[in-house]
Amino acid sequence: MLINETWLKSWVKTDIDVTDLSESLTLAGLEVAGVTRCESLSPQVVVGEIVAIENHPSSNKLTLCDVDIGKHRPLKVVCGAPNARVGVKSAMALIGAELPGKGKIAKARIQDIVSSGMLCSFAELGIDEDVDGIAEFDSTAKNGVPVNDHLGLVDNVLDIELTPNRGDCLSVSGIAREVSTLTSTVVRGPKLKPYRATSGRKFSISIKVPEDCPRYVGRVIEGIRVDARTPDFIRERLRKCGLRPISLAVDITNYVMLELGQPMHAFDLDKLNRGIIVRHSRKGEEIDLLDGSHMEIPAGTLLIADYRGPIALAGIMGGADTAISGETTHILLESACFRPGAIAGRARAIGMHTDSSHRFERGVDPELQVTAIQRATELLVSAAGGSAGPVIDVVSKKDMPRRQDITLRRERLHSVLGIKIRDVEVERILNRLGMNVRALLKGWRVRPPSPRYDIEGEHDLIEEVARIYGYQNIPAVSPRAEPGHRNRTESRLTPDRFKHFLVDRDYREIISYSFVDPTDQARMDPGNDTITLKNPIASNMSVMRTTLWTGLITILASNYRRQHRRIRLFETGHVFLTESNQRIEKSRFGGAVTGPLMRNDWGDGRLIDFFDVKGEIESLLAINGCREAFSFLPGRHPALHPGQCARITRSGKTIGWLGRMHPILQKEYGLDQPVYLFEMEMKGLIESSVPEYEPISKFPATRRDLSIVVDQSVSASRLRDTINSSGGKRLVDVELFDIYQGKGVPDGQRSLSYTLTLQDSSRNLTDEDIEEVTRRILNAVEKRTGGKLRT
Repeated sequence: MLINETWLKSWVKTDIDVTDLSESLTLAGLEVAGVTRCESLSPQVVVGEIVAIENHPSSNKLTLCDVDIGKHRPLKVVCGAPNARVGVKSAMALIGAELPGKGKIAKARIQDIVSSGMLCSFAELGIDEDVDGIAEFDSTAKNGVPVNDHLGLVDNVLDIELTPNRGDCLSVSGIAREVSTLTSTVVRGPKLKPYRATSGRKFSISIKVPEDCPRYVGRVIEGIRVDARTPDFIRERLRKCGLRPISLAVDITNYVMLELGQPMHAFDLDKLNRGIIVRHSRKGEEIDLLDGSHMEIPAGTLLIADYRGPIALAGIMGGADTAISGETTHILLESACFRPGAIAGRARAIGMHTDSSHRFERGVDPELQVTAIQRATELLVSAAGGSAGPVIDVVSKKDMPRRQDITLRRERLHSVLGIKIRDVEVERILNRLGMNVRALLKGWRVRPPSPRYDIEGEHDLIEEVARIYGYQNIPAVSPRAEPGHRNRTESRLTPDRFKHFLVDRDYREIISYSFVDPTDQARMDPGNDTITLKNPIASNMSVMRTTLWTGLITILASNYRRQHRRIRLFETGHVFLTESNQRIEKSRFGGAVTGPLMRNDWGDGRLIDFFDVKGEIESLLAINGCREAFSFLPGRHPALHPGQCARITRSGKTIGWLGRMHPILQKEYGLDQPVYLFEMEMKGLIESSVPEYEPISKFPATRRDLSIVVDQSVSASRLRDTINSSGGKRLVDVELFDIYQGKGVPDGQRSLSYTLTLQDSSRNLTDEDIEEVTRRILNAVEKRTGGKLRT
């Protein structure tokens, strides 16, 4: 935000120079990014009034002007400007004056006539490049006064970078309040008194959506002069703040916005139909805007309309059909209070950002609207005449923002700041900030002023006390740390153990956003309800992920498009689920793999397959020492290939999934080679078994091979689990070494061959012992799986 020093100091009287002022504002949280010194003119450029004019005897394009500069006799000046006429007050460069880029003005003979100076245009003064003709000043300009003094050109412009929470400082009055608080001075500013109505003209105003617009203020002003010009002091202050003067009514609404912080708009009254209606837009409505653009208004947008249709996008921009023109004599001034949430994001959604929307989405003082109307009326009528009707104030009191009392605890204040500030100083600071303060036994009850939307809790009050007290006055104290020891249980591993395992196997860790594209989310996990963000940072980041696969596959596809073919990725992170109307956050471990099994310089280029990935996951699951508790069971997942999909369980409870990406999804992501995905609950991984000591048996182990014929639907892991559970303590290991289908094995069945290792810790095993264990295993296998010993 740009603000000039002289305008600011007309609101608050202080002798502090611009350097100290900038430092004070910056230390208080209103960072001054830079200070620009305004280019002033030579003192010999003064206000001159043309009191007589005649044609040049030798040129049809030149005139001879008698210019009064407050001396005994007017000066004779040759001028070629088309707007030179009697009564015009302009900038007169006297002999010896220096102009920007022109050098010194000397007495010159022009077409045989001596010119005692030069009447200057704004372009020649370096003020405006696009204005033809000599500069014209208003009637308040005094002849002979330096133009520097009349326009206030000796000035500094401060560029203040405000944080989004300080919408109350987007005005001269807002910055003045801060300066007043910091310098213990009084805010004075202009006398903002009610402007008495001189006519009875009203205009109908109706608010259909008071929850989004609790207040709308209007005022009719009739009979303004069409030739009225914006006063010089307004034009110059707007220019220094980065706004170009346009027309009287527009300039005054912009001026009041910069001065008080209340955006305003002026409608041509004769172009309005019957009344103003504040409502939401309906589907298919369109509007032509002041910037020349045409748009179809998104349904539900807050509108200002009349009985014909939309005339303005509320809080953003007015419409062209009701705009002020050079023939406008009757206007309707409007000033409104809009709920910040009704404006925030709307301007961005339609690709617009205006000074009005910038203020409304941060919050405008709900008690400022009538004051702004009165101020604009005073400025407009004083410059252009006219009759002002009564102020039309339509307000829904129940929907108006209410400031709630906040308790500030003395102990909490001292604890957060690390120092003790005297009660009287705390109260002085809060009172100077315009807050209503009531002392309590253990602190204060505080009610923030209406402009301060940002003060919502005790922490905000503590921040206010700290910044006004001065961060530089709070001593730096090194934090005290007392080393402590936290017991770590051996039955839980850290996620880093599993990360290091995959890194050692050539995987790369990624970190992706928890906010994902709803389209990608629906592809990868259509069965889970998602949590939708109310105000997403982008449309493709509008829902919370329910699976890590969304980010993994997006990053894998991005790398694949860049010609990478061997990709191994993993991620640990949180997913966000909805279960029984409760929002649940879970930690998971997931990965995505594609491409050759080995690097290009090793092996034969074979692509990784389902069993390669399954083997790596089995090794990962063995880290926690509970390998036998895990099983891979056939399953179906919408994101995985129906024939290459496994449900990972631990002690019968599902903890994750492994499988090949579904071919349809693979095609949608533009992937030409198989992709394998896995994801597991972190809780199911980190719970480990604590190793227990067992003495090594002094007696030899005995091995027996069993070939068991089972139906193809019986998995090897199921058969192994059956053998383990029925073998007893003497069975110390089971290892699958062969799978056979063919001659000697019935169709639809297969032979699985296992090596059983038997051992006892107290004696040698006899043949009878071994046969007893074998018989018990075969009985259990036949009963539970239907399997029989292959003969």
